[in-house]
Amino acid sequence: MRWWDIDPVLRMERELFPEDAWSRGMFWSELAHARGPGASRRYLVAEVDGRLAGYAGLVSSGEQADVQTIAVARDHWGTGLGARLLTELLRAATDFDCAEVLLECRVDNTRAQRLYERFGFEPIGFRRGYYQPGNVDALVMRLTDPSTPVPGTERGTDNHG
Repeated sequence: MRWWDIDPVLRMERELFPEDAWSRGMFWSELAHARGPGASRRYLVAEVDGRLAGYAGLVSSGEQADVQTIAVARDHWGTGLGARLLTELLRAATDFDCAEVLLECRVDNTRAQRLYERFGFEPIGFRRGYYQPGNVDALVMRLTDPSTPVPGTERGTDNHG
């Protein structure tokens, strides 16, 4: 993801996450830490036919990485794009030498939870009222050793949604 991707990303962000969409400043701040020798973030976009189809981001700190966001345009749900984006984030976590990856997922987003479970993420707790202003709880999930494919996940294939 580069600065010129922010406007289309914001449009998709607001469409998919209307209650808790990130701001322009949040994306700028993340991208400021995504380049150079001290980079601690990895943000990427996926385009299909020149149009934004999805985006994702990860932050690393020491041996831990956190998936900050994954979004796929509704007309690309079920195409495997979410799995490809997650695969790239896990590669970035490995490049950052992270031993584990954490993420938060809305408790009502079972579609995303199934994707994460296929990749070996396990639920480890909840964050009550994490998503505001809707006061929706977050399920916290963890993957240990992102560099090792989990048997049965078929990580990186096109048959995940």
